[in-house]
Amino acid sequence: MQPDDAAARARFEALFDAHYAELTRFASRRVGADTAGDIVSGTFLIAWRRLAEVPDAHPRAWLYAVARHVIANELRSRERRNRLAAKAGVADDTVTEDHAGQVGEQLRVRAALAALSPADQEVLRLTAWDGLDVAEAAIVLGCGRTALKVRLHRARRRFAARLRAAEDTDVSAARRGPLPTILPEGNLR
Repeated sequence: MQPDDAAARARFEALFDAHYAELTRFASRRVGADTAGDIVSGTFLIAWRRLAEVPDAHPRAWLYAVARHVIANELRSRERRNRLAAKAGVADDTVTEDHAGQVGEQLRVRAALAALSPADQEVLRLTAWDGLDVAEAAIVLGCGRTALKVRLHRARRRFAARLRAAEDTDVSAARRGPLPTILPEGNLR
């Protein structure tokens, strides 16, 4: 199939329309909103160049797998830039998001997720956050459906244990009550 033929163009446009938004969310969660557009652009560039390789059965999973590779390349590039900047003594001017508005449950969930291995995090994100089914997630991660089911089950079990541990810590801290306020000696009126 030639990239300039009308059927190929229509297929590519259908892929783009169907998956652009979800790939942008996928990339944003992994590399931030500033870089997500570049990741998605790179993903669709590869899809255009390799349109004949995009499967009819699970094109979304194929796109996610390509996006994962593009993200991995971006993260390696960032790491190289950071190492070079550190060697040169140049400050890193990457922007971090302000998470001050997030509280309570979201923080606990994120902390529990962060305590998991990268493999557990990825399988949970693909299925829970990105909405991929088992077959699609298996394609993205390059494993069989059965292996993915086992990985997902184990990741969910470890995630639940981390959440319970965080909950138990929160409950015991609440039972102790608030910490006493200590005033400076000059303010004893």
